[in-house]
Amino acid sequence: MTSPKQALAQPATSADAAPGSQPGAARGAQGRGTSASGPGSWRSRLYRWDMKASPYAFIAPFFIVFGAFGLFPLLYTAWYSLHNVQLSGLDHQTWAGLDNYKNLLSSEFFWNALENTFSIGVISTVPQLLMAIGLAHLLNYRLRGSTVWRVVMLTPYATSVAAATLVFTLLYSWDGGMINWLLHFVGVDPINWRESDWGGQFAVSSIVIWRWTGYNALIYLAAMQAIPTDLYESAALDGAGRWQQFRHVTIPMLRPTILFTVVVSTIGATQLFGEPLLFGGVSGSKGGSAHQYQTLGLYMYDQGWGIGNLGKASAIAWTMFLILLIIAAINLLITRRLRKTQ
Repeated sequence: MTSPKQALAQPATSADAAPGSQPGAARGAQGRGTSASGPGSWRSRLYRWDMKASPYAFIAPFFIVFGAFGLFPLLYTAWYSLHNVQLSGLDHQTWAGLDNYKNLLSSEFFWNALENTFSIGVISTVPQLLMAIGLAHLLNYRLRGSTVWRVVMLTPYATSVAAATLVFTLLYSWDGGMINWLLHFVGVDPINWRESDWGGQFAVSSIVIWRWTGYNALIYLAAMQAIPTDLYESAALDGAGRWQQFRHVTIPMLRPTILFTVVVSTIGATQLFGEPLLFGGVSGSKGGSAHQYQTLGLYMYDQGWGIGNLGKASAIAWTMFLILLIIAAINLLITRRLRKTQ
């Protein structure tokens, strides 16, 4: 027997429940509430899906645009390079295999364009980078109006290719050009820069040097400002002058940046197109009357849009792409070797 107090203390059982009530109703309602807000609910699944899919959704526009305007044209150009395709009949394509590449390697115009591309690249890249390092070294010291000088250095880069080439075409004009006018004062006969072999390449290279020297100088300046001042102070305590500091401290610390600018300038020289095209005038796509400064970019343009042989032009484009891959591989090997030596 239980006392009245014990009976009141005991919880109510199913038999003591109100008539018509269901014993599992409360537990069922509690279970439904747990499933509505628990880890297996639709809200939690939506949250997990959002956390996984959102990064891909944010970067998807880039890959869509790159696939449409970068990857697809590249692969379609490779397909064209294996066919005989004429600009006047794009619907009539015949399989050629590697014939376009074989004809390209046996063409003297291709080797002439490759040689011109290499020579113009050397003439424009070496002085450009040397001048850029010197200008960056001067700007690295505290000068009055340093911000103004940096803007002035970047102005040629902001100038369009057409405007810069037009100005230099007037400077190198056969009659009335300022360059020939200056040469006349030192006793040198006027030079027909457009028709000269080395003169045309020098003129085109000067346009490239003028446009890109300031840009590379700012890159070197940013790298110089990242060099710790402790190195210069230690060199000064050892009795090193400014030139010795520049030679033994600045240049070694700039090796990765110098390598980067060399590779970028080489890629730009391989793709050189606008400057020789506009400088040549009527015969711009030919690179002069005797192809004396026709680059690979001009040769591709002449074959594709001048002659209308899109298959051969596509082969030239892929040859340029393979050259750039070789340059990138050489850059990777040199970078790894530099990292091991440091």
